Amino acid sequence: MVCLCAEISFSQVNSQSLNGAWKFEAGDGEQVLVFQDGYFSQTSYNESKKEFNYTRGGKVVIMPGKLQVKFEFNSADKDEVGTSAEVPVILSAGKLVTHFDGVKQEWKKIDDGAKNLAGCWRINGRWDGKEMHPIKEAPRKTLKLLSATRFQWFAINTETKEFFGTGGGTYTLNDGKYVENIDFFSRDNSRVGAKLSFDAEVYGDIWHHSGLSSKNDPIKETWIRYKAN
Repeated sequence: MVCLCAEISFSQVNSQSLNGAWKFEAGDGEQVLVFQDGYFSQTSYNESKKEFNYTRGGKVVIMPGKLQVKFEFNSADKDEVGTSAEVPVILSAGKLVTHFDGVKQEWKKIDDGAKNLAGCWRINGRWDGKEMHPIKEAPRKTLKLLSATRFQWFAINTETKEFFGTGGGTYTLNDGKYVENIDFFSRDNSRVGAKLSFDAEVYGDIWHHSGLSSKNDPIKETWIRYKAN
């Protein structure tokens, strides 16, 4: 089981100071931590070796000096799904200090999650080649969590605690062109290093996403902002 815990003093930490993406360089690769729209994900991988280690995340309430989290997925330990934890945190010299598995970690901030498509999104519509089909909110869902520069999608079931897959990396958004650079992919590491370009338009809380997949299949989807809390 992957444990999230901390043994550090409290500080004035709030959503504005934690929102966005954080990175920790580890001996076996890197870890990325993203906070956005009341949701978080923590992912461990090695891009150079194309290795995916694990990911987990869920709903988070950021309070002064601590996080209140409720796990909605864990690729390594499904028994953690549905459990809650209270995690003390501290900001020190511009770094986020936590203890994962009893080991002190200092996370460097990558971005502040304040632009582009930053947010938590749930897929709510998919084109089948002829028409769009709505996807209603249910325990079985696909979410995409984005900071200002990082993206990650994950397919999960919060009722059965199943984890179906994830992928992520960096992205850019310029003049309606959304470009993904894949750093990790749980189901097919041959996709690591791929660069995918899509058309992107946002109308209110709906993101219209279209283009070609990594298998060169046409994609046309809509995503809606996911309210975690």
